[in-house]
This record gives sequence, C-alpha cells and structure tokens, in this order.
Amino acid sequence: MSMDLFRQLLEAQRLAQDDLLQRRGVVGIGIGFRNYKEQVTDQLAVAVLVEQKKPVEALSAEDLIPPDVNGARTDVVEIGRLEALVNPRDRFRPNIPCGVSIGHYKVTAGTLGAVVLDRNTGEPLLLSNNHVLANSNDAEIGDAILQPGPTDHGMRPDDVIGKLHRFETLRFYGDAGTGLAPPRTSPPLFPPGGCDLVELFVSVGNVLSKISGSTKRLTSVPAPKAQTNAPPIYPNQVDAALARPSNPMLFQHTIADIGRPNGIKRPQLGMEIRKQGRTTGYTEGRITLLNATVDVSYGEDLKARFVGQVIATPMSQGGDSGALIMEAGSLNAIGLLFAGSRRATIFTPMQTVLDVMDVKL
Repeated sequence: MSMDLFRQLLEAQRLAQDDLLQRRGVVGIGIGFRNYKEQVTDQLAVAVLVEQKKPVEALSAEDLIPPDVNGARTDVVEIGRLEALVNPRDRFRPNIPCGVSIGHYKVTAGTLGAVVLDRNTGEPLLLSNNHVLANSNDAEIGDAILQPGPTDHGMRPDDVIGKLHRFETLRFYGDAGTGLAPPRTSPPLFPPGGCDLVELFVSVGNVLSKISGSTKRLTSVPAPKAQTNAPPIYPNQVDAALARPSNPMLFQHTIADIGRPNGIKRPQLGMEIRKQGRTTGYTEGRITLLNATVDVSYGEDLKARFVGQVIATPMSQGGDSGALIMEAGSLNAIGLLFAGSRRATIFTPMQTVLDVMDVKL
C-alpha cells in the first residue's frame, strides 16, 4: 500500500466530507477501491455511500456526486439501511460464555462481547455496547444487567448477573443544548489506524483490495462553510460500556464456537474475520472499508457521529450488537460490533475500544 497516496486520499476525504454529507441521499464518505459494474478495480477513490442508488435524472444538480473531489476520484456505493442490532437468545448457567444475550434491564438485548480486565485494578469486567448495557446513556451506574436480556425473557432478580460499572457517554447532535458537556477529549476526525433498533447512516473509507499505483497529485480546496445554525457535532469513538459481574466465576473468557482471545490485531483491508453473536451465532466475513465516519440515529430524535470505524461484509443481524470481531484462523481480536444491515456490518477497532474504556483482554 502506498501510504503517501493513502494520506492524500485522507486529506481529500477530510476536505470534501462536510459538503458531501449535506447532499440528499448521501449517508457517508471514505476511502476505498473503486467498483466498476460490481467488480473491484485497482483504482483508489473517495467512496460516497448512499442508502440507495438512484438514476442521475432523479437527482437535482445540487445532489449529484461529482466525478472527483480535491483531485481524487469518487465512487458511489450503495450501503443500505444500517441498524444497531437486537434479537432474542437463551439463558446460560452456570457457565456463561461470551457471544450470548445480555442487556440492561430497560433495553431489549444485545451480545456479551468479552470478559476484559481493568488496567488499573485487574478486575474482570463484561464488555458490550453502551446501547446494550447503558440504554444509550439513559442509565445509572449500578443498574441491573441481565443474562439473557429482557427481550429474551431475562427478568429481575433471577437473571441479574451484574451491574453497570461504567460507560463511554454517547455524544448526540446538539448536546450543547441538552446540558451534556463536550467529550473529555474530542477525538480527531481522522484518528490513526437501549438496544432497540437504531438507524445508522455511514460515511466510510472503501478500501476493498489492491492499492492503485496512480501518481496523480491531489489538490487542496477551501473547506465548505459551516452552517451558522447547525447544532454542534461531537464525534464519538466508541459505543461501549462495562458491567461488573456479581460472580466472576460464572463467566468464561472463551467466546462460544471461537475460543479465548489471546491478542489484538489492527483491521486490514480484505482481512477475513468472524464473530459469535446472540442472533446469527457463528458467521464469517471480510473487511471492505476503513476509516468510517458514521452518523447514527438512536430512535426518532437522537443522532450521533462516530469516527474511525470499520465496515465488513454482511455477517450480523438484530441482536449481535456487542459481539467481538475476531480474525479468521486466529484468536486475535479485531473490533467491537455495534451496527449492521443486510449489506454490511459495522465495528470499532479493538485497540480503540480498549484504550477508551481503559481495559485489556
């Protein structure tokens, strides 16, 4: 991979992103290999994601995607509707593996991703999504966590297996007007390398196979003017939360049908991956897109932007939120799943999750 070319494309993405995301039908933008007639080429492009492709005549001039931005070629990619994922599964006792149903007592259910260790105390904690364990911020530390989740007939007090320990607050559009403070540290737009249905719109880097050998230089143009009345947008890095188990001896560090994670690996284009989730069980896929910027709608009224995400081929359904993404053929953890659709699965790189949550495998 030509890192100089990739960095140039990152700069082109950064300069074009705000403008492209304002166009009707556009749900994301990133970097990847251009597709031509459903075939992947060796030409790098700025991938513009849309929920549904439409003929040119159905779009206004203002909403058309230009053939290039800042000297970088564009590629329009249909991504479909993406949702944070939920669905029912079973109760496990006395040994609870990872990859099974879990949830805050007020949500439906999601997936227990992993047993992790607090970096400061060494205490074992349960890892999943904020919207699975912390009800999309609408929870209190110490709230009951159930296995299985409520949708799977988990009930208090018999199915309480732990308490909410801590969570990374989800920052929604317009949070300045809700009384929420800005993030502790605002993550860069392009960082290095309740579990009800949640609609998620994605802007991604589409890096699918080979890197182009093009030497074409990219030109810089002024960033688009900000909308004066637009609400503040604080980018998120993770949708993640931790629970403290009532009895750590009940929980296995092993992911059902996979094994115990024994390392961390950075996501790579074309990497073959797998996961165990409470709905679809064991599935395999492949990483198709990197450096995703995602706009996520949590219900009807809340939307949050995420940066630095990864997109894979479809390998999940409702209820798989919180599952650990593993490398196929090894026990390396790659990321934490938090959304998907019939066309794609969305996850956060594992190292980012561990760093933000201050834990280790």
